[in-house]
Amino acid sequence: MFICSKNKWRSPTAEKIFHLRNDFEARSAGTENGARIKITDGHIGWADIIFVMEKKHMRRIRDKFGNLLEGKQIVNLDIPDDYQFMDEELIDILEVRVAEQIQLD
Repeated sequence: MFICSKNKWRSPTAEKIFHLRNDFEARSAGTENGARIKITDGHIGWADIIFVMEKKHMRRIRDKFGNLLEGKQIVNLDIPDDYQFMDEELIDILEVRVAEQIQLD
C-alpha cells in the first residue's frame, strides 16, 4: 500500500510501477479529504506493508487507524511532494527505496 497526501502523483506512480511486479499487488491512497482515493480501514486491513511518502502521512494514519496497524510494517520512503505522475526521477527513487524493504526482480 502506497500513501501520499492527495493520491495524485507519488502514490499512484508507485502503484503503477509495482503492481503485479514479482506477483505483488499494489494499491495507493491519500490521507487528505480531497484525495483522489482516500485511505480507509479496508486499505489498512488489505496491506501487508504500508509505504508512506512523508512522516506526516505516517502520523495521520497512526492517528486515524492506530488500532488497525498492529502487526503492520509501515515504512517512510521520505519522498517530498516535488514530482509529477510517472516522473523518471520519482521512479528511480521509488525503485531504490522500496528495494531496500522488499525483494524486487
